[in-house]
Amino acid sequence: MTLSLARPCVVLLGAVLAVMACEAPPEEDLNVDAGPADHAAFADGSASTSASAIRPDWCRSLPRPAYAELQRRSVASEWFEVYEVGQGVVAIYEPWQWQEVISYLIYGEDRVLLFDTGMGIYPISEVVAELTDLPVVVLNSHTHMDHIGGNAEFDSVIGMDTEYTRGRSAGLSNDRVRGEIEGEALCGPLPAGLTPDTYETRGFQITQVVRDGHVIDLGGRRLRVVHIPGHTPDAIALLDESEGYLWTGDSFYEGPIWLFAAETDEEAYRASVARLARLVPELTRVFPAHNTPVAMPTRLTELEAVLEGALAGTVEGTPGEGGVVRYEAGSFSLLLRR
Repeated sequence: MTLSLARPCVVLLGAVLAVMACEAPPEEDLNVDAGPADHAAFADGSASTSASAIRPDWCRSLPRPAYAELQRRSVASEWFEVYEVGQGVVAIYEPWQWQEVISYLIYGEDRVLLFDTGMGIYPISEVVAELTDLPVVVLNSHTHMDHIGGNAEFDSVIGMDTEYTRGRSAGLSNDRVRGEIEGEALCGPLPAGLTPDTYETRGFQITQVVRDGHVIDLGGRRLRVVHIPGHTPDAIALLDESEGYLWTGDSFYEGPIWLFAAETDEEAYRASVARLARLVPELTRVFPAHNTPVAMPTRLTELEAVLEGALAGTVEGTPGEGGVVRYEAGSFSLLLRR
């Protein structure tokens, strides 16, 4: 499939991006089931998030300046942008959908690991096939719909040994996810053949289960699973100790971090953030799952400080809809139910 990016918000004209204004979002629900990009504000905390949570001009934030500093790799699909972000690591970015989700392909000598599979709007497997001939294994940072959309395209999927993970492997029906590709959730047309009526999160088969501390050997590269529940019960980070790389999923990214869903455990998240902060002296780069792919490790120390202040009441927040309070921290913020 090919996708034309002649679109109302950001138009690709050869190698030049022309940034134009977006209209205000419609009032219907977007059925958001995961963490937001940093153009999101507040929501009511239910499975269906009001479209008013998206700033009307979010398209105008594209392209994000951070990407100008990265080496871009050419792929046939125009739905994705692919960037080199570390030694043997590429980010697979979906900029045209409001969540701006980022998946990562991590290279070993014998096989590669795909950390998250995105929205499932365009087959991510086609992009991966352009980037490697090695066998591919999938592992998810957590099983919210914007990170498992392409899981069903792969034969080897590692899952955390939790009931939450097993339940989410069944996929999500059209009525749960169609809002993700309607109205102002997009900055352009859908890929050919996909409509809001046909979009769903396909179920997938878990071929291996892992727990905290499990090491995945890719051949010349070993990745350690770090269980960091809180955002979801099955949230993990992925640690490459030799390079000092840490993938954080939705437990940290530069934007509003959602911590008010039904499956969110505040105290578990607090303990997990403390664990991540203890890793900072060993880290050289942090790779989050939304918005921009590279963050400074010290952001995790900042995250711990802001979270502790919010929970203790020593950091002032801004109330939003449904009892959700936003605590600003510069490059990111926390959305907590209070």
